[in-house]
Amino acid sequence: MTNDVPVRRAVFSGLGQSDIGRRLFRSGLDLTLEAAVAAVTDAGLRPEDIDGLAAYPGGGGSAFAGPSLLEVNDALRLRLSWYGSGSEVPGQLGSLIQACLAIAGGLARHVLVYRTVTEGSARALTRTAAEGRDPGGSGSDRRPPTRVGGPMQWLAPYGVTGAPQWYAPYLRRYMKDYGLTRSQLAQIALSARTKAALNPKAVYREPLTLETYLASRMISDPICLYDCDVPCDGSTAFVVSRADYAPEAPNGAIRVESVGSGAGPRMYRDQFRDPWFGALAADQMWSRTDLRPSDVDVAELYDGFTFLTLEWLESLGFCARGEAGSFLEAGDDRIGLKGELPLNTSGGQLSAGRLHGLGLVHEGCVQLRGVAGERQVDGAEVAVVSNAGLPNPGCMLLTKDR
Repeated sequence: MTNDVPVRRAVFSGLGQSDIGRRLFRSGLDLTLEAAVAAVTDAGLRPEDIDGLAAYPGGGGSAFAGPSLLEVNDALRLRLSWYGSGSEVPGQLGSLIQACLAIAGGLARHVLVYRTVTEGSARALTRTAAEGRDPGGSGSDRRPPTRVGGPMQWLAPYGVTGAPQWYAPYLRRYMKDYGLTRSQLAQIALSARTKAALNPKAVYREPLTLETYLASRMISDPICLYDCDVPCDGSTAFVVSRADYAPEAPNGAIRVESVGSGAGPRMYRDQFRDPWFGALAADQMWSRTDLRPSDVDVAELYDGFTFLTLEWLESLGFCARGEAGSFLEAGDDRIGLKGELPLNTSGGQLSAGRLHGLGLVHEGCVQLRGVAGERQVDGAEVAVVSNAGLPNPGCMLLTKDR
């Protein structure tokens, strides 16, 4: 195995996170600046030291996208030698991978990366607008039908307008082929809630029982309410620095061991042939390191839906294809904080809040630093993080600085 893996020339030197809540009613820029300043300070730097900026997707203008690079750059008065953003990248990890490669290529020394969502507040503020009415309820602004283009033109007429409808058929087929039960799948959500109770920032911290899970309403059968992540408001930020800065990082640097990305043919959500959409990215990640799944101490696996987490468990090699049900059956004895594979230790997006991927990276770094408080996994030195499902999966292997 060659040591000349470009991403290893970068480290995470600073971590920052804003306040997190179901509905904070704060602007995306406000939350981003809170997280960004915290990350820069955590790295022992000042804004004038930052010469790179990246975000996913970074376009601004929506509760999903967060503020644009131009807004953040203007607010922080940065002088940039490199910047980049985009949505057609390896999931939400794309911005971090871009930053690592920019560092490796000598385009920047310290890159600030952020991901911001205000989806919780946006849903509350636009509920009436979604019905075609103005917020005042006059009913006078009925909107004309909007023509849908791209792949959605073939899906929307059948009610397939959101992620639960995209993934439900894959889950149903998996259950039929491999005998997965809802009680087995529930262990991901139940374990997440147990860990969220130890996370002061988590949106939902009250206990969740199997009975409550099984009795919850269906969103898109067989995906129920507790199989879905929790929209929220919040921002996560990192400073990605050249590896030679690691000894100067006052709170410890996190090493980037390997990353994986990639997309096969027919990666549209309705056209993919099997559930293991993360396998290509996972295979690439493991091919670039001597570490193996058995070396992983904490797994922060994307949980936009419980089924995505299940798929990542198999794609990353923690269990064989089709065997995740039996792997999960032991619940916290297997995936709890003291289990064989501590999974989504903050409560994940299912209970802590949908910070859209980078919240999982933040938690992996916190675990490797050993500062996770009551939810700390003893001796954590290797963390794997995965982001997204179809059509743009990505994964990353992180290690404690030694």
